[in-house]
Amino acid sequence: MSDPFPAPIYAETVLSHNFEDAKKYFLDALLEIHFAHTRMLAGCGLLTGEEESKLLAALHGLDRNRIAAAHFDGASEDLFFFIEGLLEEAAGRELAGKMHTARSRNDIAVTLYRMGARREILAALRALSELRTVLLKFAAEHIMTIMPAHTHTQPAQPTTLAHYLLAAIEFLARDSARLQAAYARVNLSPMGAAAITTSGFPIDRDATARLLGFDGLAENSYGAIAAIDYITEAAAAVAVAMVNIGKLVQDLLLWSTREFGYLRLADAFVQSSSIMPQKRNPVALEHVRILASRALGEAQGVLTCAHNTPFGDVNDSEDDLQPLVFAMFADARRALALLAGALKSAQADTAVMADRARRDFLTVTELADTLVRREGLSFREAHALVAEAVRACGPRDDPAALAEALLKCHPALRLTRPEIERCLDPAYFVQVRTVTGGPAREQTAAALDRAYAEQHQIDAWIASTDAALDAARAAVTRNP
Repeated sequence: MSDPFPAPIYAETVLSHNFEDAKKYFLDALLEIHFAHTRMLAGCGLLTGEEESKLLAALHGLDRNRIAAAHFDGASEDLFFFIEGLLEEAAGRELAGKMHTARSRNDIAVTLYRMGARREILAALRALSELRTVLLKFAAEHIMTIMPAHTHTQPAQPTTLAHYLLAAIEFLARDSARLQAAYARVNLSPMGAAAITTSGFPIDRDATARLLGFDGLAENSYGAIAAIDYITEAAAAVAVAMVNIGKLVQDLLLWSTREFGYLRLADAFVQSSSIMPQKRNPVALEHVRILASRALGEAQGVLTCAHNTPFGDVNDSEDDLQPLVFAMFADARRALALLAGALKSAQADTAVMADRARRDFLTVTELADTLVRREGLSFREAHALVAEAVRACGPRDDPAALAEALLKCHPALRLTRPEIERCLDPAYFVQVRTVTGGPAREQTAAALDRAYAEQHQIDAWIASTDAALDAARAAVTRNP
């Protein structure tokens, strides 16, 4: 005679964990599904009005405290059966059993996962929005703050702090767009797919979808149960966002060093040393970096768990995977919120930035461009002339020295010393870069205007989507 289900080790290592996870992440969604499915069955004539009323009353009468206090004891296989047992107590076994007409734990489970994921996506979008709003304000304050731009980690050309920040503001908009696109694929209802082939009962899948706040159906019933790309796409969007954040934070940490001195975090976001009294460690940014890396690793974990699994109903994409999805979103939100908080009160040292932009001949590209315009040289010829003058300057790192060297090497040039020195002014360098996307004031101001308008659209989308889900929840769980 075989041992009874569940084996103690199975209960200890799997079922007890899944029971607690389901209470934590999916209880509300499970009850909403019960409400929606009951109302749909009544609308299709599969329940009488009296049966519907009794089942809805039983749902409303569930003791949340009792559910919260419950622990896995083997009497019920999972939270679904535990709740079903409570409903049987309230409405009777036969009537409670009718609630399960034309559905399965399969379509219920994937619906739960999608309902959880859509809320997590919205929360991530709110965190992205807050960070982007902080960066927009920061950029607006520094439209003409001159600083060096770096390529290959070396000083390259002058730009502005606003121009740099707008680059991050743009990738945050793309991150938001990726999450919105993921939301569109997540917010499709699998309910009615049942085990995997729908049902012989005349149910209305569209009605259930509307009651649960979905925008449509995960139509093919096999794919509704078997496909995992609804969550791998979301994980990929989170992964891309965390890579983007990581690159930004690397720069911010470098800027916070004494050697750079571009950025100073407020005292509330730095920690001292237990032994070195002078230390101001920008640890908030380090925490952002590791949290973003954790979220990236968790996103990769989601993809790894789904990789090379059968295209069907398998546990690899179910109870044991879903907590990793929630952990991924939670760490991503923590990283985004902490970065927004740290930057909200951070200060840029504009004098240090401007001074660094005047060094290392960062402006000589404009001198070469001016030689092309004024002297009729090819850019390669102009590049060679300016490079020769830079070499001739040796350690003398200033515009006057370069003007002297250029005119000494090439006395036939028509450019005057004042004209050469103007070309080497970082502010002039920025001022003449009026091409779309460049750092000139008018381009930066226009880009900021567009970014603010885009931010209003992002915030409006989040608010309207959140409101739609809240309205659906309120309607489907309403007390008659």
